[in-house]
Amino acid sequence: MLYSILVWLVKPFLWLINGPTKIYNRQNIPEGNYIVVAPHRTWMDPVLIALAVYPKKFSFMAKKELFQNPFAGWFLRRLNAYPVDRKHPGPSVIKKPVQSLRKTQLSTIIFPSGSRYSSKLKGGATVIAKMANVPLLPVVYQGPLHFGKLFSRQPRKIAFGKPIYIDRKMRLTEENQHKLEDEMQQAFDKLDKQIDPTFKYIMPPKPKDDDF
Repeated sequence: MLYSILVWLVKPFLWLINGPTKIYNRQNIPEGNYIVVAPHRTWMDPVLIALAVYPKKFSFMAKKELFQNPFAGWFLRRLNAYPVDRKHPGPSVIKKPVQSLRKTQLSTIIFPSGSRYSSKLKGGATVIAKMANVPLLPVVYQGPLHFGKLFSRQPRKIAFGKPIYIDRKMRLTEENQHKLEDEMQQAFDKLDKQIDPTFKYIMPPKPKDDDF
Protein backbone atom coordinates (compact mmCIF):
# COMPACT_ATOMS: atom_id res chain seq x y z
CA MET A 1 0.00 0.00 0.00
CA LEU A 2 2.74 2.47 0.97
CA TYR A 3 4.57 1.67 -2.28
CA SER A 4 1.51 2.67 -4.36
CA ILE A 5 0.82 5.76 -2.27
CA LEU A 6 4.36 7.03 -2.77
CA VAL A 7 4.14 6.41 -6.51
CA TRP A 8 1.05 8.59 -6.74
CA LEU A 9 2.77 11.29 -4.69
CA VAL A 10 6.20 11.24 -6.33
CA LYS A 11 5.17 10.86 -9.96
CA PRO A 12 3.03 14.06 -10.14
CA PHE A 13 5.68 15.96 -8.17
CA LEU A 14 8.40 14.98 -10.65
CA TRP A 15 6.13 15.87 -13.56
CA LEU A 16 5.49 19.29 -12.00
CA ILE A 17 9.13 20.22 -11.41
CA ASN A 18 10.78 18.37 -14.30
CA GLY A 19 8.13 17.35 -16.83
CA PRO A 20 7.24 13.85 -18.03
CA THR A 21 9.83 11.11 -18.46
CA LYS A 22 10.61 10.19 -22.05
CA ILE A 23 10.44 6.40 -22.36
CA TYR A 24 12.09 4.43 -25.18
CA ASN A 25 11.25 0.84 -26.21
CA ARG A 26 8.54 0.16 -23.66
CA GLN A 27 7.52 -2.81 -25.82
CA ASN A 28 10.68 -4.61 -24.66
CA ILE A 29 9.37 -4.97 -21.10
CA PRO A 30 8.53 -8.69 -20.69
CA GLU A 31 5.52 -10.21 -19.00
CA GLY A 32 5.92 -11.67 -15.53
CA ASN A 33 8.93 -11.10 -13.30
CA TYR A 34 12.34 -9.98 -14.50
CA ILE A 35 15.52 -8.36 -13.23
CA VAL A 36 16.24 -4.82 -14.34
CA VAL A 37 19.99 -4.40 -14.84
CA ALA A 38 21.28 -0.88 -15.31
CA PRO A 39 24.39 1.26 -14.93
CA HIS A 40 24.15 3.00 -11.53
CA ARG A 41 24.41 6.74 -12.21
CA THR A 42 22.47 8.43 -9.42
CA TRP A 43 20.80 7.54 -6.13
CA MET A 44 17.54 8.40 -7.92
CA ASP A 45 17.71 5.84 -10.73
CA PRO A 46 16.05 2.97 -8.80
CA VAL A 47 13.09 5.26 -8.07
CA LEU A 48 12.90 6.65 -11.60
CA ILE A 49 13.08 3.21 -13.22
CA ALA A 50 10.43 1.83 -10.84
CA LEU A 51 8.14 4.74 -11.67
CA ALA A 52 8.64 4.14 -15.40
CA VAL A 53 7.24 0.59 -15.22
CA TYR A 54 4.53 1.06 -12.58
CA PRO A 55 2.07 -0.67 -11.86
CA LYS A 56 4.72 -3.41 -11.95
CA LYS A 57 6.34 -3.37 -8.52
CA PHE A 58 9.89 -4.08 -7.42
CA SER A 59 11.89 -5.28 -4.46
CA PHE A 60 15.23 -3.64 -3.72
CA MET A 61 18.53 -4.44 -2.08
CA ALA A 62 19.71 -1.78 0.39
CA LYS A 63 22.78 -1.67 2.61
CA LYS A 64 22.04 -2.94 6.08
CA GLU A 65 23.13 0.30 7.75
CA LEU A 66 20.01 1.99 6.43
CA PHE A 67 17.86 -0.38 8.50
CA GLN A 68 19.53 0.41 11.82
CA ASN A 69 17.10 3.24 12.47
CA PRO A 70 13.78 1.59 13.47
CA PHE A 71 11.63 4.02 11.50
CA ALA A 72 13.87 3.89 8.42
CA GLY A 73 13.88 0.10 8.61
CA TRP A 74 10.09 -0.04 8.84
CA PHE A 75 9.74 2.41 5.96
CA LEU A 76 12.19 0.57 3.70
CA ARG A 77 10.55 -2.79 4.31
CA ARG A 78 7.17 -1.33 3.34
CA LEU A 79 8.82 -0.37 0.06
CA ASN A 80 9.88 -4.01 -0.48
CA ALA A 81 13.52 -3.30 0.40
CA TYR A 82 15.65 -5.82 2.28
CA PRO A 83 19.05 -5.41 3.99
CA VAL A 84 22.33 -6.58 2.48
CA ASP A 85 25.76 -6.60 4.09
CA ARG A 86 27.83 -5.17 1.25
CA LYS A 87 31.17 -5.70 3.01
CA HIS A 88 30.48 -9.31 3.97
CA PRO A 89 27.75 -10.63 1.64
CA GLY A 90 26.37 -14.04 2.51
CA PRO A 91 24.07 -16.54 0.78
CA SER A 92 21.05 -14.28 1.45
CA VAL A 93 22.32 -11.88 -1.23
CA ILE A 94 21.33 -14.56 -3.76
CA LYS A 95 18.67 -16.49 -1.84
CA LYS A 96 16.41 -13.55 -0.93
CA PRO A 97 15.89 -12.13 -4.46
CA VAL A 98 15.56 -15.61 -5.96
CA GLN A 99 12.76 -16.47 -3.52
CA SER A 100 11.05 -13.15 -4.16
CA LEU A 101 11.19 -13.55 -7.94
CA ARG A 102 9.84 -17.10 -7.73
CA LYS A 103 7.14 -16.67 -5.09
CA THR A 104 5.85 -13.09 -5.41
CA GLN A 105 4.76 -10.70 -8.14
CA LEU A 106 7.76 -8.46 -7.45
CA SER A 107 10.52 -7.98 -9.97
CA THR A 108 13.84 -6.55 -8.81
CA ILE A 109 16.46 -3.99 -9.80
CA ILE A 110 20.16 -4.83 -9.66
CA PHE A 111 23.06 -2.59 -10.62
CA PRO A 112 25.75 -5.01 -11.89
CA SER A 113 28.57 -2.58 -11.09
CA GLY A 114 27.30 -2.46 -7.50
CA SER A 115 28.16 1.22 -7.23
CA ARG A 116 27.89 4.65 -8.80
CA TYR A 117 31.69 4.83 -8.56
CA SER A 118 32.53 1.79 -10.66
CA SER A 119 31.85 0.62 -14.22
CA LYS A 120 33.09 -2.96 -13.76
CA LEU A 121 30.20 -5.42 -14.02
CA LYS A 122 29.81 -8.25 -11.53
CA GLY A 123 28.00 -11.55 -11.86
CA GLY A 124 25.35 -11.54 -9.13
CA ALA A 125 22.48 -10.57 -11.44
CA THR A 126 23.19 -13.42 -13.85
CA VAL A 127 23.31 -15.99 -11.06
CA ILE A 128 20.00 -14.76 -9.63
CA ALA A 129 18.36 -14.67 -13.07
CA LYS A 130 19.43 -18.24 -13.84
CA MET A 131 18.30 -19.60 -10.47
CA ALA A 132 14.95 -17.77 -10.57
CA ASN A 133 14.46 -18.52 -14.30
CA VAL A 134 13.69 -14.90 -15.20
CA PRO A 135 15.19 -12.65 -17.90
CA LEU A 136 17.53 -9.72 -17.44
CA LEU A 137 16.10 -6.42 -18.75
CA PRO A 138 18.82 -3.89 -19.67
CA VAL A 139 17.84 -0.30 -18.88
CA VAL A 140 19.69 3.02 -18.99
CA TYR A 141 18.82 6.38 -17.50
CA GLN A 142 19.99 9.74 -18.78
CA GLY A 143 19.06 12.98 -17.08
CA PRO A 144 19.62 14.94 -13.85
CA LEU A 145 21.93 13.14 -11.46
CA HIS A 146 21.13 15.26 -8.40
CA PHE A 147 17.75 16.18 -6.95
CA GLY A 148 18.39 19.91 -7.33
CA LYS A 149 19.04 19.48 -11.06
CA LEU A 150 15.46 18.29 -11.54
CA PHE A 151 14.37 21.90 -11.15
CA SER A 152 16.53 22.88 -14.15
CA ARG A 153 14.01 21.04 -16.37
CA GLN A 154 16.77 18.88 -17.85
CA PRO A 155 14.68 15.99 -19.23
CA ARG A 156 14.61 12.48 -17.77
CA LYS A 157 15.05 9.72 -20.33
CA ILE A 158 14.84 5.96 -19.79
CA ALA A 159 15.38 3.29 -22.44
CA PHE A 160 14.59 -0.43 -22.21
CA GLY A 161 16.65 -2.98 -24.12
CA LYS A 162 15.65 -6.42 -25.31
CA PRO A 163 15.47 -9.02 -22.53
CA ILE A 164 18.46 -11.31 -22.06
CA TYR A 165 17.40 -14.90 -21.40
CA ILE A 166 19.79 -17.32 -19.70
CA ASP A 167 19.55 -20.99 -20.56
CA ARG A 168 18.88 -22.95 -17.36
CA LYS A 169 21.28 -25.62 -18.65
CA MET A 170 24.13 -23.14 -19.11
CA ARG A 171 26.97 -23.49 -16.63
CA LEU A 172 28.01 -20.09 -15.36
CA THR A 173 31.68 -20.64 -15.98
CA GLU A 174 34.03 -17.68 -15.97
CA GLU A 175 33.89 -17.62 -19.77
CA ASN A 176 30.08 -17.68 -19.92
CA GLN A 177 29.88 -15.09 -17.17
CA HIS A 178 32.10 -12.75 -19.18
CA LYS A 179 29.94 -13.31 -22.27
CA LEU A 180 26.79 -12.32 -20.36
CA GLU A 181 28.52 -9.30 -18.86
CA ASP A 182 29.65 -8.24 -22.34
CA GLU A 183 26.09 -8.67 -23.61
CA MET A 184 24.79 -6.43 -20.83
CA GLN A 185 27.44 -3.78 -21.48
CA GLN A 186 26.75 -3.81 -25.21
CA ALA A 187 23.04 -3.35 -24.46
CA PHE A 188 23.79 -0.37 -22.19
CA ASP A 189 26.01 1.21 -24.86
CA LYS A 190 23.38 0.69 -27.56
CA LEU A 191 20.63 2.24 -25.44
CA ASP A 192 22.78 5.22 -24.51
CA LYS A 193 23.48 5.85 -28.19
CA GLN A 194 19.79 5.51 -29.02
CA ILE A 195 18.88 8.22 -26.52
CA ASP A 196 21.82 10.50 -27.32
CA PRO A 197 24.72 9.51 -29.62
CA THR A 198 26.92 12.14 -27.93
CA PHE A 199 26.20 10.99 -24.36
CA LYS A 200 29.15 10.28 -22.09
CA TYR A 201 28.73 9.47 -18.41
CA ILE A 202 31.39 11.07 -16.21
CA MET A 203 31.89 8.96 -13.10
CA PRO A 204 32.05 10.96 -9.87
CA PRO A 205 34.95 10.50 -7.44
CA LYS A 206 34.22 8.02 -4.68
CA PRO A 207 33.74 9.66 -1.27
CA LYS A 208 36.07 8.35 1.40
CA ASP A 209 33.21 7.39 3.68
CA ASP A 210 31.11 5.68 1.00
CA ASP A 211 30.91 1.89 1.27
CA PHE A 212 28.94 1.12 -1.88
